[in-house]
Amino acid sequence: MTSKWVRKVQSQRDYRVDWRFISLRLVNAHVDYDAHFPAGYEAGHTAGLRLLRMAARTRAEHGPEAVGALYAGLGAQIFDRARPRDRDTDDAAAREERGTRRFVEPVLDTAGLPLDLADALDDPSWDGVVQAETDEALTLTGKDVGTPILHFEPPEGVAFFGPVISRLPDDEQAAQLWDHVIALARFPGFAELKRSLRERVQLRAFGVREDEVGAQEDWHEGSRRQKR
Repeated sequence: MTSKWVRKVQSQRDYRVDWRFISLRLVNAHVDYDAHFPAGYEAGHTAGLRLLRMAARTRAEHGPEAVGALYAGLGAQIFDRARPRDRDTDDAAAREERGTRRFVEPVLDTAGLPLDLADALDDPSWDGVVQAETDEALTLTGKDVGTPILHFEPPEGVAFFGPVISRLPDDEQAAQLWDHVIALARFPGFAELKRSLRERVQLRAFGVREDEVGAQEDWHEGSRRQKR
């Protein structure tokens, strides 16, 4: 959802967006998923790492613009399509499927990219690139964060976790939200603004249509990591 918002802002402002990588699977490499996360999270994070390997090869061979097209295509395939099950009962097999050649080849084809980029899904030699950018992101923000992370006007500009948004703003709201977020983050003493109550994200994969507002949930109750 944040990436959709960023694209709306990019279309209105003279910004270049460099889509970079952060892997929650690598961040949690030493965590016992069964003890600390709800069911299915390890499969989802592992599939995410596999997709990031492919994205890293895509950037190396076709440039950063190609990563933007690939990321948009993967996001649409994963989140903009209704699923037969809701998010809470999405099983590990469904999440694991997202990191397979069968899943990514139609996305590559639509983005006009070679299908052999899918070979990188099983190539851990790209993990070093993903790890380095994951480490860089956490160096900029501190480690007690998640995704998304935005770095505005790098390398000197401010970086922060968020904003986490549940609805897609219209064009006018998108620009206003961007200006307010950047203004707040640029204040030297600003540290955090947060609440655990949030709407279910306005994406079809979460059972929420574009013209609907998702039900309010409290993410303190185990929707994410359950233990530290």
